[in-house]
Amino acid sequence: MANSKHLLRWRPSLHPIFPTTSLSSRFSTSIAEPLFEPDHPLPLHSPPEPQPKPQSKSQCSQSNSELIISRMLANRVWTTRLQNSIRSIASKFDSNLVWNILHASTNSDQALKFYRWLERSNLFTHDAHTTLKMLQILTRFSKLNHARCILLDLPKKNLPYDEDMFVALIEGYGRAGIVQESVKIFQKLEQKSVKSYDALFKVILRRGRYMMTKRLYNAMLREGIEPTRHTYNILLWGMFLSLRLNTAIRFYQDMKSKGIEPDVVTYNTLIHGYFRFNKVDEAESLFVEMKEKNIVPNVISYTTMLKGFVDVGKVDRAVEVFEEMKSCGIKANAVTFTTLLPGLCDAGKLVEAGNLLWEMVERYIAPKDNSVFMKLMDCQCKAGNLDAAVDVLKAMVRLSIPTEAGHYGVLIESFCKARVYDRAEKLLDKLIEKDIVLRPENSFEIEASAYNPMIEYLCDNGKTVKAETFFRQLMKKGVLDPVAFNNLFCGHSKEGNPESALEIATIMSRRGVPSDADSYRLLIDTYLRKGEPTDAKTALDHMLEGGHQPDSSLYRSVMESLFEDGRVQTASRVMKTMVEKGVKENMDLVPKILEALLMRGHVEEALGRIDLLMLKGYEPDFDHLISTLCEKEKRIAALRLLDFVLERDIIIDFSIYDKVLDTLLAAGKTLNAYSVLCKILEKRGATDWSSCDELIKSLNQEGNTKQGDVLSRIIKEKVASPPKREGKKKASKVA
Repeated sequence: MANSKHLLRWRPSLHPIFPTTSLSSRFSTSIAEPLFEPDHPLPLHSPPEPQPKPQSKSQCSQSNSELIISRMLANRVWTTRLQNSIRSIASKFDSNLVWNILHASTNSDQALKFYRWLERSNLFTHDAHTTLKMLQILTRFSKLNHARCILLDLPKKNLPYDEDMFVALIEGYGRAGIVQESVKIFQKLEQKSVKSYDALFKVILRRGRYMMTKRLYNAMLREGIEPTRHTYNILLWGMFLSLRLNTAIRFYQDMKSKGIEPDVVTYNTLIHGYFRFNKVDEAESLFVEMKEKNIVPNVISYTTMLKGFVDVGKVDRAVEVFEEMKSCGIKANAVTFTTLLPGLCDAGKLVEAGNLLWEMVERYIAPKDNSVFMKLMDCQCKAGNLDAAVDVLKAMVRLSIPTEAGHYGVLIESFCKARVYDRAEKLLDKLIEKDIVLRPENSFEIEASAYNPMIEYLCDNGKTVKAETFFRQLMKKGVLDPVAFNNLFCGHSKEGNPESALEIATIMSRRGVPSDADSYRLLIDTYLRKGEPTDAKTALDHMLEGGHQPDSSLYRSVMESLFEDGRVQTASRVMKTMVEKGVKENMDLVPKILEALLMRGHVEEALGRIDLLMLKGYEPDFDHLISTLCEKEKRIAALRLLDFVLERDIIIDFSIYDKVLDTLLAAGKTLNAYSVLCKILEKRGATDWSSCDELIKSLNQEGNTKQGDVLSRIIKEKVASPPKREGKKKASKVA
């Protein structure tokens, strides 16, 4: 592989497929922590792109072929047709062409199919360079089994093992967290060098296996392999990561004893490690020592110092280091800013934090961790600097950082607390318009403390539709806030939109969201004001299903509205519910409803209601009801009601009996009159009804002589013992 490094390779001018990840993100325990990869400090400036050399015609043709084939592999499914297309573009494949196509591939599956197809089709025999590139692609995309098979099949293809191939697999299994496989691959390598040891050290230290690292280090020394500065940098980093301070110090001493001078990465690692153990003085001493040795600190060095001072609460010292960094011409990176900003916020230095934010904007430095903006915004809001908090949001927009619902929520909550509702509403309009709440990548969701005051304000000011539009977006994210629901419920009712309010109530019931009784009272009143008693009854049913107990006045209002609208049976059902619930007040409509039922021929329903009333301790005025039915010539209803009275031994005035009998006789209902009279005689004894003789005569004339004889005999038997005329029962009656 040593020779392969010197081979000239031309690469097409494509965007890098596997960009180098930032060193701070690869090894940091948190995003704001400026950790780094040993021996790979962050550059102060991006290196200039290499200028391409003039190309020959054959090179230009090859470049076009690589570009076309790479795009085909990225955009088309692997089929025979695609294979034929590749054949037609490149008639001959060489090592450079295959390497560059693999390097430009963005799909590991397509790259592997292309790699194997070349070999199966005898178009190209892979060498060490193309094999290594394929292994690197597969390990980057965690296709470790495929990579392992390719590596172990090399002897069958008469290709020698290369240490870089083993290193690629060791690192691949390490990234996947499969340390034992990394160790097995390492053990299969016969000729080891410090490169393979360094790769394995990095893998096992990332998993905290510091004891295994010490054993491997001793084994490396026994094999006569001398560690390099890079090796010690890895060991120091790993030991500090495992919180093994003494072991790290011993490795550092061992490094110096071998005459290996520390570089900037070594010092950065040591400084960061000492800060992790809160050894601030030792870390500062190392920073001074580094500068005394003319080792120029880089941005990682200063960022590490910043983070160390911020972590121990020495924010003023961190600001001094930051100013020193700028005076040295070293430009802060995103990690530097996201390290210092939270410290300034915690220390209450919000003016300095704001200045630092706008420096980021002017240099267009967008951090990967958006939480720093949330923290800064929250601190500005708590300090009452609402304009400064809005500026944070504007800074995010200028840095092209996606704003999230949580960012807007902090501002909306603060504006609501300050009663600046117009500005809060403008922010809400942006949330709704851009569907920010529905973004799946949101890491900061809007809190109830933000949206509930906003929804309440909108519902109280005739903007319930807007509030509902916003809350329905929240519902899609799984929010089922009862406060918000009830505010919408009341808002629609107050605005005269009871249908929308009832729809909200239905959603609440279906999803098990608790409702407020006051919301239903408002809804029912709205329906009644609009002259829609049936819908008011539906709302009343919803209220009861929700476990609420309406007061007697609400029952009466619904009953009265239904009764006046001619919906007597519906009013009767409300009355039934009212009685079943044990309501005893506002019962003045009950007699009217019973009378209306009987008048309209709903006798069975009326009798059922009367039965329920009596069961609950209420007794209607039967005298009045029967008398009214007789006067209105509702003979059947009067007869059924009188039967009901007699069957239950309810005492009524004797004049009512006479009235019913007179009504039946006048209508020619002699048999009905005979039947009722017999029951009266049986239940109450003899009667002085003046029309008894006339009834007997009518029965005989109609051929019902048997009934006439029976009635005559009964009357004669009862004459001897006249009944005691009783007045009305002194029981409580329903007015």
